Amino acid sequence: MKDYASMPLKTLLAKASYPKSGDALAGIAADNDEDRARARMALADQPLRRFLEEWLVPYEEDEVTRLIADGHDREAFAPVSGFTVGDLRDFLLSGQADAHVLASLAPGLTPEMAAAASKLMRAQDLILAASKVTVVTSFRDTLGLPGRFSSRIQPNHPLDDARGILASTMDGLFYGSGDAVIGVNPVSGSLENLARINHLLAELIERHRIPTQSCVLTHVTDTLELIRRGAPVDLCFQSIAGTEKANRGFGVSLAILKEAHEATLSLGRGTVGKDNVMYFETGQGAALSSDAAFGIDQQTVEARAYAVARHFRPFLVNSVVGFIGPEYLFDGKEVIRASLEDHFCGKLLGLPMGLDICYTNHIKADQDDMDLCLTALGAAGCTYVMGVPGADDIMLNYQSTSYHDVAYLRRILGKLPAPEFQAWLESMGIHDDGGRLLAPRPGQPLLEMESAIATL
Repeated sequence: MKDYASMPLKTLLAKASYPKSGDALAGIAADNDEDRARARMALADQPLRRFLEEWLVPYEEDEVTRLIADGHDREAFAPVSGFTVGDLRDFLLSGQADAHVLASLAPGLTPEMAAAASKLMRAQDLILAASKVTVVTSFRDTLGLPGRFSSRIQPNHPLDDARGILASTMDGLFYGSGDAVIGVNPVSGSLENLARINHLLAELIERHRIPTQSCVLTHVTDTLELIRRGAPVDLCFQSIAGTEKANRGFGVSLAILKEAHEATLSLGRGTVGKDNVMYFETGQGAALSSDAAFGIDQQTVEARAYAVARHFRPFLVNSVVGFIGPEYLFDGKEVIRASLEDHFCGKLLGLPMGLDICYTNHIKADQDDMDLCLTALGAAGCTYVMGVPGADDIMLNYQSTSYHDVAYLRRILGKLPAPEFQAWLESMGIHDDGGRLLAPRPGQPLLEMESAIATL
C-alpha cells in the first residue's frame, strides 16, 4: 500500500487532481480512481503550514517561488494557520466565509493552498466559494461589483483592417458589450501597425466618450516602446505563467513586468481609477507546453501564475482555458472543470478573474459545453468573458463566446454591465434603465458612429 501522507507535495497534488489529459501525458496523474481518491484523502489531512515549508520549485532557483514566499502575509494567514487543507475547504464553504473575511484572508494564502483546496471540491463547491468573493478594479469604469457582469470586445481581423476592427466593435457595442476592454490581438507585430491600432481604438473611445479602455495585445516590450513613442496606451498586456522558466519562454521576467507596470502607471490615463493598468493572460498547460512545469500538475502551476498577477494589481486577468488544445484539456468536461478551478483560485487570491470560455476545433467540445461553462461561471461571479462576433474568432481560428452569449447571461442572472458603461448604454439608446437591449432606431446616437465607420 502506498504511503500517500509521506509523498512529496508535488506528487500528492498531481495525484489528487481531477483528470486532465496533460497531466496524464506528463506521467504525473493518478493511476486510477482509487489512486486519486486516496491521494485526496491524504491531501485533506495535510496542514497548510506544510505549503510554507516545502516549495514545489526550489526557492533559490525560481523567482516566482521567491515572490510567493517573500510576499506571504503571515498576519492574514494567522486565522487559518492551524488548518489542514480539508479544514480550509470546509471553511470556504461555511457561512463564516463572507466577502469581507475572504478579502482579508487572500494575502495569507499561497497559490498552492488555493489549488489544494480546489482539488477537494466538486463543481458546485467551486461555484459557491468563488461567488462569495468580491474583487473590484477600476480604470474608466468599475468592474467586479456585485450584480455586474462585464465583457471584452475582441474585434480581431485577419488583415488588421481598420474598418473590420471597428465594425466588430460596433457590433459588440450594439449588444451592450465592451465594458471590460476593447482588446485587439494584432496579426502584424510591427510597431507602426501596433501604434495604428492603438490610436484607432483611443480615438473611438475619446470621440464618443465611451467609459471603457482599450488594449493592443502585444508583447510587453512592444508596449514599452509604444509608450516611449507617445502612444495612448490604456492597459499593458502580457501572457504569464507560474514558473520563472515558463515566463522566460514568454520573454518576460518580474523585472520587465515591473518596468512596464511603472511606465503604464505613469501615463495616468484612467479616470475612475488609476492604479489598475495591467491585463494578464494565463491558461492551464502553458508551463507544461514549454517544459517548465517541474513535475507540477497543470492546475497548481497555473495557480502560481496568479501570484505573479496579483503582485502588479491588474485591471483584468484572463484564463484562456481551452485554447491550447486536447493535449492539455481533452474535451468539454475537462475545459469546464479547468474553468471553474482557475476562476475559483484566481478570485480567492484576490484577482479580477475573467475567462475566455473557448476551445480549438480539434478538442472534443462544442458550443453546448461552452453554454454550460458560461452559465456556471456567471453563477460563480466571473468578472467578464469574451465577446467575439458569432463566437468564432476569424483571426485566431478558435471558438469562444459571442455578444449574444453576454446578453443571455445578463438576462438569465439579472446582471448589468459596469455602472459607468451602463449609464452610457442608456444615453446611447442601447439599453433601457433595466438593462434590456433596445432595437436600433432612427436618430439613435450609435447609428451616427456606424455611419462614420462606413465612410472609412
